[in-house]
Amino acid sequence: MFRNYLLTAWNVFMRRKLFTAINLLCIVLTLVVLMVSTALLESLLQPSGIEGKSGRFLEVSKLTQSSADGSSRATSRLGYKLIDKYLKPMQSAHLVAAATSASLVSVYQGDRVTELDLRRVDTNYWKIFDFKLLAGRLPTLEDEQQGHMVAVINASVARRLFGAGPAVAQPLDVAGQAFRVIGVVADIPAQLHAYSEIWAPVTTFPTSSYRDAMEGPFSALLLADSTADVSRIKNEVMQIAGRIPPNGDLTVTHLWADSRLDDIARGILVNNNKPDSGAGTLVMIIATAMFLFMLLPALNLINLNTGRILERSSEIGVRRSFGATSAQLAGQFLIENTVLCLIGGVIGLAFTAAILAWLEGSGLIPYLKVNLNLAVVGYCTLITFVFGILSGLIPAWKMSRLDPVLALKGTA
Repeated sequence: MFRNYLLTAWNVFMRRKLFTAINLLCIVLTLVVLMVSTALLESLLQPSGIEGKSGRFLEVSKLTQSSADGSSRATSRLGYKLIDKYLKPMQSAHLVAAATSASLVSVYQGDRVTELDLRRVDTNYWKIFDFKLLAGRLPTLEDEQQGHMVAVINASVARRLFGAGPAVAQPLDVAGQAFRVIGVVADIPAQLHAYSEIWAPVTTFPTSSYRDAMEGPFSALLLADSTADVSRIKNEVMQIAGRIPPNGDLTVTHLWADSRLDDIARGILVNNNKPDSGAGTLVMIIATAMFLFMLLPALNLINLNTGRILERSSEIGVRRSFGATSAQLAGQFLIENTVLCLIGGVIGLAFTAAILAWLEGSGLIPYLKVNLNLAVVGYCTLITFVFGILSGLIPAWKMSRLDPVLALKGTA
C-alpha cells in the first residue's frame, strides 16, 4: 500500500508541475534558513575538532559579588590570582587553565600596521585544546616561568605577515612589545573558546600587577577526566566561591562552572547570581522561534494544499465509495506532503551546503568552519518531517471528512 501511495504522490506532483514547483520553492526557502541556522548553532554549541573535548569542558568566566541584602551587585571577569590561588588547586578537575579573552592589538612591521586578536594563556591551555601544529612548537612551562617573549600565530596571520616565507623565528612587534614567533597553528573559528590570531604566555604582560588581581581579563578553563566528573567540578566551584574574601560590602560571591550552552545562556539572560543558567529557557526560545518561523510558510502551504484537495474531490469520492476510510485518505495525503517536503529537504540540504561554503569563504564570520555532519543532517531531517506534518495535517483532516456523495458531484 505504501508503494501505491508513493506512485499516487508522484502522479499528483507531475499532473500540476507549476503548483508542485511553487510548493517546492516555499519548502526549500523555509528549510534552507532553518538548516543554515541549525548548522551554525550546532557548530557553536557542540564543536568538534580543536574543541572536541567539549563534553568534558567547562568555563568559569565571571565573578559576581553582591551585598547580603542584594541591593548592590558587581560582575567582572576573573583575575589571575583568583584562578591561581582558588581554582588551580581543585581536586575534581583534570586541568585548569587561565586565559584572557581575545583582544585587538596593533602589530607593526615598518610602516605597516595590522590589527589582530591576541590572547595570553598559560601552559595548561595548550593541553586542553587539540591545536593542529603546522610549524615550530607550542609554548612550554619553561617559556611561561622564564617570561620568554614568544608567540604562536595562526596560518592566515602567518601568510598575511610573512607571505610564503617561513614564519617561525620571525620577530613580531605587538603593541610595542618584541616577540619571536615559535609556532604556527591551523586557523580557529572565531566563535570558539580557543580562537585567537596570536597567542602569548601570560607572563608576557607589560607589568606583573596581574598576578595580584582578583578581577581582571581572565577566564578559567576546566577539563574533566570524564563527563561523569562534570557535576563534581560544578559543585566544587560553587564551594570555592564561598571561600573568596568579600569586596567591601559585597560579601556574597558566586562562581559558576558552565558548559558552552550554559555560558551563552547566562550571558544572554543575565543569570549571574543563581545556579540555573537559563539554558533550558534559551533552548525553548530558540525552538519556539524556529516553530514560529515554520508556521507562516506552513499556513501558506495549508491553503495551497486545501485547494489541491478540492480539485481531487471526485477522486476522493470514488475512493470513499469503494470503502476507503478517513484514516487511509488522511494518511495518503500526509505521505504525499511529507514526500514533497523530503524532496524539498534534499534540495535544501544542497543549497545549505553551498551557502555554508560561501559563508566560510566570505569572511563575514572570521575563520568560520561548519561541517554538515550526521548530527546536522539528522536535525535537518527532523525539521523536514515536522514541517511536512505541520503543513499537511489540516488539509489531510479536511480530506478525510469530505462527504463521498458531494465529492463525486464535485460540490464538496
